[in-house]
Amino acid sequence: MPSELKSALGNLKGPVMKVAQILATIPDALPEEYVKELQQLQSNAPSMGRLFVKRRMTGELGSDWKSRFSYFDENSVAAASLGQVHRANSLDGTELACKLQYPDMSSAVEADLRQLRIAMSLYERYDSAIKASEIYKELSARIREELDYLREGRNMTLYKMMLENEPNVNVPNFYEDLSTERLITMSWLKGSSLLNYIATNENQEARNHVAINMFRAWYIPFYLYGIIHGDPHLGNYSITEEGDVNLMDFGCIRVFPASFVKGVIDLYHGLRDDNEELAVEAYKTWGFENLDMETINVLNQWARFVYAPLMEDKIRSIQDTNSGAYGREVVQKVHRELRRLNGVKPPREFVLMDRAAIGLGSVFLHLKAEVNWYKIFQDLINDFDPSKLASRQKQILTAASVPQPE
Repeated sequence: MPSELKSALGNLKGPVMKVAQILATIPDALPEEYVKELQQLQSNAPSMGRLFVKRRMTGELGSDWKSRFSYFDENSVAAASLGQVHRANSLDGTELACKLQYPDMSSAVEADLRQLRIAMSLYERYDSAIKASEIYKELSARIREELDYLREGRNMTLYKMMLENEPNVNVPNFYEDLSTERLITMSWLKGSSLLNYIATNENQEARNHVAINMFRAWYIPFYLYGIIHGDPHLGNYSITEEGDVNLMDFGCIRVFPASFVKGVIDLYHGLRDDNEELAVEAYKTWGFENLDMETINVLNQWARFVYAPLMEDKIRSIQDTNSGAYGREVVQKVHRELRRLNGVKPPREFVLMDRAAIGLGSVFLHLKAEVNWYKIFQDLINDFDPSKLASRQKQILTAASVPQPE
């Protein structure tokens, strides 16, 4: 079966690679042998040549597009799943990044998603531990949103507003006058990849600084506004020499109702205080349905694994309890138990929140960060009020011209 899944996905282009990255980090969305097959797949979307780039830029900004830049490198400097990145300078000399979407991506995405649905259905018939219908709906909705670069630009503005008081987190400026649905232009942020930063910086305090900045960049928006960046992939941010975080991709953004955020906090308190009733109510708030106590106890095993770094008021490494071996053991045990209990259907809202938590955990493992996670978390949730969050969310979405959630 794993090789059949790989065969089903093998001819797909860039879009489904993003889906595969997400699936590979959602516990039990695919078993380990499937993940290994997916990791062998490479995005084979070709880089657009210079002549084609000129044609595409003319289509997006008009025949005089070159006059709108003082410099534009027609050779791409980076590839993304849906497009490629070019360096440019504005007329006043500001360094810019221009992400130009590959041609006919909308049709490619729809074709990929149809095949992905078939592949996920094949897996579910093979293994019923996770019922993936809602996972598919969530991933397909987010991927379709990523096709709209003007939407991503508004998300960028949204994040700049939410993180304006975070001096160690940088968000680019969005240049709407140089952007379209298939071209997004932003200010260029200087930095290196996380792995390069780690390779050249062994200072523990500096690594801790990066970890704290990453934590705040992801969870200030979530706990204050009910909004999360659902794709902490290594290519979506860079690190400055000072250890500040540059956020660079805003296509995969999820807006949650205040009740969902409350459920996340309630589950934390329920696990910390052994309050079974509060934990049960939290799962219901998230959207889990028809859960018996045996299934809830299995879900709690996974939840305790995810929340573990936040439970103790002390400086500690994520690795104290979240080592790779321990994590695999927990995942395998939870998977076996869910399969025995005829499976569970994760709600849509759960997908990207869990993706963010696991993705960030991987970042902190790379950094070997030693931080008081409990204190940082408590600082964010101490004054939590669902009604105030809902009000803040509505105001900031309106200010950034981001559509209100349905």
